[in-house]
Amino acid sequence: MPPLDPQVRPQREDYWGHVNPIGSRSCYDEGKRCAETLFFDYWRQHGLPIKVARIFNTYGPRMHPNDGRVVSNFIVQALKGEPITVYGSGAQTRSFCYVSDMIDGLVKLMASRDDFTGPVNLGNPEEIAILELAKRVISLTGSKSEIVFEPLPDDDPVQRQPDIKLATGTLSWKPAVQLEEGLRTTIEYFRRTIVE
Repeated sequence: MPPLDPQVRPQREDYWGHVNPIGSRSCYDEGKRCAETLFFDYWRQHGLPIKVARIFNTYGPRMHPNDGRVVSNFIVQALKGEPITVYGSGAQTRSFCYVSDMIDGLVKLMASRDDFTGPVNLGNPEEIAILELAKRVISLTGSKSEIVFEPLPDDDPVQRQPDIKLATGTLSWKPAVQLEEGLRTTIEYFRRTIVE
């Protein structure tokens, strides 16, 4: 089955998505959609105050080294001198938001006016190809790791990029930490904490 690429780029809050509801990663995709549905049902039926954030790839210190996310995977592999695993060609892109920026966005959302429920995208709109991210991590760590390519998992989208105009306009929020700065801080955290 071909990848289920987003049909809107960048992804806005009014975009309903393009996902496989029964695929190998559907519990992740559909779980988030189900949670939003339940939140809005409680808001409509019971007047329960809600805030819905759509969080895009977040990274930074205190990530678990084995959590399976690409930033922690690459950094741990590089620091251990292991091969860096890139799935597919590495041309797929992601947008990475540093944890302090994400926390700032969530706090601003929680403090927003009561009638602003969201959903609102929180993430960094700057895209990077996964292969380029791997090369950058190797460079920043000074690693001798080689890049190895594995098949792209089923239904893995080739592009994820948030449109953050709503967050910028309504919450006066946008990310401040550039990727290289955030990667350096995250690398130093893992350098101090991972066990060889």
